[in-house]
Amino acid sequence: MKFGGYECASIELGNFFLDGGAMFGVVPKILWEKKIPSDDNNLIPMKARSLLIRGKGRNILVDTGPGKKLSEKMKKQYGIADHSTDVNVSLSKHGLTCDDITDVIITHLHFDHAGGSTIIENGNAVPAFPNAKYYIQKTQFETATNPGPGETSSYTKNDFVPLKESGVLKMLAGSCLFSDGIEILVTNGHAKGQQHPLIRGESASLFFCADLIPTSAHIPASWHMAYDNYPLTIIKEKEEILSRALKENWILFFEHDPYIIAATIRQGRRSMEPDEIIAL
Repeated sequence: MKFGGYECASIELGNFFLDGGAMFGVVPKILWEKKIPSDDNNLIPMKARSLLIRGKGRNILVDTGPGKKLSEKMKKQYGIADHSTDVNVSLSKHGLTCDDITDVIITHLHFDHAGGSTIIENGNAVPAFPNAKYYIQKTQFETATNPGPGETSSYTKNDFVPLKESGVLKMLAGSCLFSDGIEILVTNGHAKGQQHPLIRGESASLFFCADLIPTSAHIPASWHMAYDNYPLTIIKEKEEILSRALKENWILFFEHDPYIIAATIRQGRRSMEPDEIIAL
């Protein structure tokens, strides 16, 4: 699907599972299970999904999934199979390899978003996309390198410190114009300095939700995760983003939704809700 001068496509990077209660926080299970049913262990299916943006001489990848460096303990904990989708396999469907990626926008440095940014070669973590520049918000990098209480397990330094040491990591400071037709918007409710590409089109734009709205079930402003570090902040941010999305005809791209890749929204009786389902 095209937005402005860019062709945008979903890149599947595998499946994993998370606790349904943690994914929906204070929302009662009787409500959220209608959206994403859980198994007997209260686990719900999740997708690791990246966005490929092609055009104007660039091949841009947004987020890199959990990658292949996870310990056996973490793979078991999150139900990640050893044969989980390889990024090269997904890119090959678009005639690309990791060598062809020119830019990697990392929304934030939690392991399920940044783990695939590096790979192990000769016992060392090195950039997975050797010809790419990587972009992260300065405040998020500082948080990841010095995480506060309760955040330590979310960050793995091998996912991002080697990028800085290799000289390929570029720090951004707040919302900005990333490239002609691509804006970066910043939110702080889930994690400080989470960034979201907005790809502008003539009749519609594409907004990469990341963990601001991880699935279509999280569209209502008050439906947020227990993983969100600043709950009141994220509710306000979602209200503002959803208001703009409705007014400016944005398509929301869901990084973790097991069923829906993207959708427009409409004003429902009580809150915003998905409208047209979009295949990318």
